Amino acid sequence: MANLQRYRTADLPDLFDRITRNSIGMNDDYFDRFFNLQQTTNYPPYNLVNVSNHESRLEIALAGFKKKEVHVYTEYGKLFVTGKKEDEEAGVDYQHRGLAQRSFERAWEITEDVVVKEVVFEDGLLTVQLTKVVPEHHARKDFL
Repeated sequence: MANLQRYRTADLPDLFDRITRNSIGMNDDYFDRFFNLQQTTNYPPYNLVNVSNHESRLEIALAGFKKKEVHVYTEYGKLFVTGKKEDEEAGVDYQHRGLAQRSFERAWEITEDVVVKEVVFEDGLLTVQLTKVVPEHHARKDFL
């Protein structure tokens, strides 16, 4: 019991290094996701709408973006939405520039049973239809 050590906030990285070094079966990014040391951004703004028990709709406001500047894809259990904005107006002198025209990358965790059904980009609004795949033996069956 003489090896017990007290950890302070400044010692947390060392503590987590010791824990991850001695853990078996944990994902490499388990503690990174749990404590999420990276700052999250609120850009672009979005809504997540529950349409039904097995359908959701993700609405992302992308004013000023063209369809060719937006990319939506899934990879490793995440839904990614990226926007690459090119600076076309290099010689313009703004008195006030209030519209956000910056590039972004946003990611959402999705479970294995959720699939992207449809992606629509219209009038500056990106809509992603998400559907939860329900196995037949879990689906509701009415007999009477």
